[in-house]
Amino acid sequence: MTNPYVPVLVLMGVAAVLALGGVGASAVIGPKRYNRAKLEAYECGIMPTPHAVGGGRLPVKYYLVAMTFIVFDIEVVFLYPWAVSFAWLAGFGLVAMLVFLALITVPFVYEWRRGGFDWV
Repeated sequence: MTNPYVPVLVLMGVAAVLALGGVGASAVIGPKRYNRAKLEAYECGIMPTPHAVGGGRLPVKYYLVAMTFIVFDIEVVFLYPWAVSFAWLAGFGLVAMLVFLALITVPFVYEWRRGGFDWV
């Protein structure tokens, strides 16, 4: 009788070897073309500049994009299981999902009003 955790440990070992092997292979075989732009610090798409003495306002665009991803990711995470078990949930599931979709439109409308979907 073998231990039931042996296949899990083997799978974890294979995953670790593949992950470390990929990182190691890219470090050894990958191109090494460094230039000034690649060596510069990356700050969310904003060119790093000295801050004003009294602080400064940061653009909210980056956070709106992140919020868009989170809102739609959560929406898909909840909609998929609902769609799979729609027949079993019946009327209660339909009402619950309509309430959820109504609530999820609040951040969507907020982002729309703040210009989160204007890719200019």
